[in-house]
Amino acid sequence: MILSEIALFLGCGEISDTTKIHGMNTLRDAVEGEISFLSDSKYEKELSDTKASAVILPAAKAHLLPSGVIALISDEPYMSVALLSKQFSKPIQSSTVEPIIGEGSKVYPTAHIENGVKIGKNCTIMSGVYVGAEAVIGDDVVLYPNVTIYRDCVIGNRVMVHAGSVIGSDGFGYAHTKTGEHVKLYQNGNVVLEDDVEIGANTTIDCAVFGSTLIKRGSKIDNLVQIGHNCVVGEFSIMVSQSGLAGSTTLGRNVVMGGQSAAAGHLSIAPFTTLAARSGVTKSIIQKGVYSGFPLMEHKLWLKMQAKLAKILES
Repeated sequence: MILSEIALFLGCGEISDTTKIHGMNTLRDAVEGEISFLSDSKYEKELSDTKASAVILPAAKAHLLPSGVIALISDEPYMSVALLSKQFSKPIQSSTVEPIIGEGSKVYPTAHIENGVKIGKNCTIMSGVYVGAEAVIGDDVVLYPNVTIYRDCVIGNRVMVHAGSVIGSDGFGYAHTKTGEHVKLYQNGNVVLEDDVEIGANTTIDCAVFGSTLIKRGSKIDNLVQIGHNCVVGEFSIMVSQSGLAGSTTLGRNVVMGGQSAAAGHLSIAPFTTLAARSGVTKSIIQKGVYSGFPLMEHKLWLKMQAKLAKILES
């Protein structure tokens, strides 16, 4: 779409700019030819450095844009982004190029590999697996029965994904009208699993809204784990069964999340942090350590509190 068409589509007024827009992205990551948005004031500081060709934002913030970046004025920028995201969503099937399957790889007869897929050497793709268009799979990968890899996802070398897991499903993102209807924000990014990652059974990892949800090398994800869109799981991290991450949360290297522990969205957790089972993280963790409970606290303090509570009950 060209910028003038986008402005008309969103009801942002008439502009004559005919710049070709090929995608959407965050203020920080957008480049020329992409459109971005501002819906949360905490990202205002990124306006002055954005490389986007245009930004959807309230009129009161337009003066913060650098010279040459077009302002598309909207009273509801997030709603505008949701409406526009559909225009940039990719079809489920888009390639006419036959899949490329590397030497020594075995694809079971009931697996389905879409066009445009590239599969490396010595892989095993078992029964019921679906691999979406343009996905890339490295060498020595094992996909157990009924694994689903959505389009555009990238799987590194020596990765193992166990039965029933879904890599690249849509993140849970909606804009809400003033009368309560929910408008889908199309998730147009992907998931990247780096080398030596292992994913347990029936785990779901959502694709990014823009860019990539990233599971870094050597990480081990247990069964029944949920990882939201745009999360980053650091190198050699461990997530135990039924743990979960809300969208845009970043784990540092070697973070351990115990069973049923969870983190709210848009947080950072320091490298080498351990979260005990059923921990609830609502604020970023800056200092590495061992934490427990909800509200979250240092594990030693949590143990002391439990001991004191027990004494109170005994009295």
